[in-house]
Amino acid sequence: MQVRDLVRTFGDFTAVDHISFSVRKGEVYGLLGPNGAGKSTTFRMLCGLLPASGGTLMVAGADLLKAGAKARERLGYVAQKFSLYGQLSVDENLEFFASAYGLRGRHRKDRIAALKNQFELDQFSRLPSGQLPGGFKQRLALAAALLHEPDILFLDEATSGADPLARRQFWGRITALSEQGVTVIVTTHFMEEAEYCDRIIILDAGRSLAEGTPAEIRAHAGMGGEAAATMEEAFIAIVEKERHRQAERAA
Repeated sequence: MQVRDLVRTFGDFTAVDHISFSVRKGEVYGLLGPNGAGKSTTFRMLCGLLPASGGTLMVAGADLLKAGAKARERLGYVAQKFSLYGQLSVDENLEFFASAYGLRGRHRKDRIAALKNQFELDQFSRLPSGQLPGGFKQRLALAAALLHEPDILFLDEATSGADPLARRQFWGRITALSEQGVTVIVTTHFMEEAEYCDRIIILDAGRSLAEGTPAEIRAHAGMGGEAAATMEEAFIAIVEKERHRQAERAA
């Protein structure tokens, strides 16, 4: 993924202000920021769910601004809230999404069987997905997003509402996918989850404040002291430092 000078305006308000970054194949890349930072707007543009006002956005070799449908064929998406059809069974959901992605015949059957086995969903085949226990809703959503073997997987606060064990298991699966060459773009408000990312960008007020590995982000915070900063401490320090600088500039 190549992002250059990405801009999104809503009338006179600039939600995303000339953001640039790139994500390598098989990398887990995190978008972090406080509420109103512009990360959700950025994320929606990267997924092709919201048109950009300016800039260039290349996804899996395709220009998302000019060839959106072609680019979106290469993407998988898991939303923050369970967004599958709760009244349909696990099998019915997987059949529906496989058909929507254009999977046919033996290939469709093989992909559904493989993902049900991978995510241990066989025991719930006929259960309405809205009645799935615990983290299994999350597993089903991830399985549906992977049916068409996307190059890039988008996870929008995908572990929100999950217990710590389910979150750890989820990230184990994401790490395994990245090792297989799937590129993962993630937003999260759990700072400890940022440690699972290969690289992170911190956004606030629509601008990029810092980018790098988790270790580089902690070092960038420049907090001093003997103890190493946690990711949460580094995040707060970077955002507050920039807001203080902007306030002084405006004074």
